Amino acid sequence: EVQLVESGGGLVQAGGSLRLSCAASGFTFDDYAIGWFRQAPGKEREGVSCISSSDGSTYYADSVKGRFTISSDNAKNTVYLQMNSLKPEDTAVYFCAAGYYTGSMPTLAAGMDYWGKGTLVTVSS
Repeated sequence: EVQLVESGGGLVQAGGSLRLSCAASGFTFDDYAIGWFRQAPGKEREGVSCISSSDGSTYYADSVKGRFTISSDNAKNTVYLQMNSLKPEDTAVYFCAAGYYTGSMPTLAAGMDYWGKGTLVTVSS
């Protein structure tokens, strides 16, 4: 059974940091790209970052470049999203997903086959 389980969300003050984890199982991790997405209340889902498990290539949305870092521990089948300098507008449910990188963040969701259930990140001002 394919599973993607996010953890690490919580409440943090603006300027603070959080590290999200995405633990994957049930598929060949090295064959997939893992993407992070977020959805704020009343807003559309947004692709945030993506990493290729095979070669480590990373991609970021402009809104998080320089603040968020995606990384992968292939031995643990886990992808991390280190989020620094958090802003209230980063508040959202964050999801990870497995699939392939489509070439751009706006279309990233179309390349994903499997999804986690999400973890809530709340950034207070």
